[in-house]
Amino acid sequence: MDTTHNDTTRIEDEHVEEGHVETIVIGAGQAGLSMGYHLQQLGRTFLVLDAHHRVGEAWRRRWDSLRLFTPARYDGLDGMPFPAPPTTFPTKDEMADYLEAYAERFALPIRLGTVVDHVGHIDGRYVVRAGRHRWTADNVVVAMSGFQRPHVPAFAEQLDERIVQVHSAAYRAPDQVGTGTVLVVGAGNSGSEVCMDLARAADSPRRIVLSGRDTGHIPFRIESPFGRTVGVRFVLRFVFRRILSVNSPVGRRKRPEILSSGGPLIRVRNHELAAAGVERAPRVDGVVDGRPRLTDGRILDVDGIVWCTGFDPVFPWIDLPVHGDREPRHTSGVADDQPGLYFLGLLFLHTMASEMIHGVGADAARLARHLDQRMRSLSVDDRRVAATA
Repeated sequence: MDTTHNDTTRIEDEHVEEGHVETIVIGAGQAGLSMGYHLQQLGRTFLVLDAHHRVGEAWRRRWDSLRLFTPARYDGLDGMPFPAPPTTFPTKDEMADYLEAYAERFALPIRLGTVVDHVGHIDGRYVVRAGRHRWTADNVVVAMSGFQRPHVPAFAEQLDERIVQVHSAAYRAPDQVGTGTVLVVGAGNSGSEVCMDLARAADSPRRIVLSGRDTGHIPFRIESPFGRTVGVRFVLRFVFRRILSVNSPVGRRKRPEILSSGGPLIRVRNHELAAAGVERAPRVDGVVDGRPRLTDGRILDVDGIVWCTGFDPVFPWIDLPVHGDREPRHTSGVADDQPGLYFLGLLFLHTMASEMIHGVGADAARLARHLDQRMRSLSVDDRRVAATA
């Protein structure tokens, strides 16, 4: 035990001490910026750390044709509307620029190019390390969503090396996977959008196969006049926030299924996939002779695979007992048994809207109030101790 303690002390001494911050927010995407805004409104002190060298960079790195699922009237964070006609659908780069402008408008304290590699707890305070830099904090908000470590099934390593493989996190354009037969694995929103992107490509025609369970779709076209106004308001404000919520029996029942398989398709509908020539197939469950095998026994000859299989919702650099099977252990973003540790921006954190632009602000406001009350309670306790000393 003594040796372990000495080793830990020696390693910590090599770090550059950056001092104490009341709250460290990890991630400067829409979740981290929302949290910063609400902490700022409450007069709390904080620092936002982000691995990228520019705010909004995570959006800029997504595939070229990506547009938001929601009209601009729903794409602004609290305190700053999105600067576009309300019924238009912003591009990924427009969203990235908006986040950058948001951070500048509210002068949020952000330290870019800072990759957090450890969060621990020593002597009643959190310790956050990023390379050689080290901070202590009363609170830590992990606002990095679950999109950190792309998930690819282990059997992908057995595929023939001639098959081009790319995860949706790295997919940019159809030319990455060439022509011929392309298998898109994962039939959620990302998978369906990638299929349509491949189908619209101007180069040689591809055979596109979409593998995965049908997750259903919302009952109207999001880009129709009805969808842009009445429909989207009904889904976003009522279904995603009130019905699909941990506060409702329906939401509690559906949450495990959504965490496992994702939600309904929002922009693309099944008949549009069929009209684009996309073939449907069951799940991929293995490899035979270097080729993907489907659950119905078929073996496919493919030239490329786009893995739209989501991300592993783990944060291996958090050295605390918070890791669960499919998500960190938390209650609506408040870490279980770890006072002062919060999660924000995760899939169905509190509602179906939690990881979406239009829903993250409500969660950020709620968690900021919780954090504020925690700090006020600690302050009261400190004054009581001082009075009795």
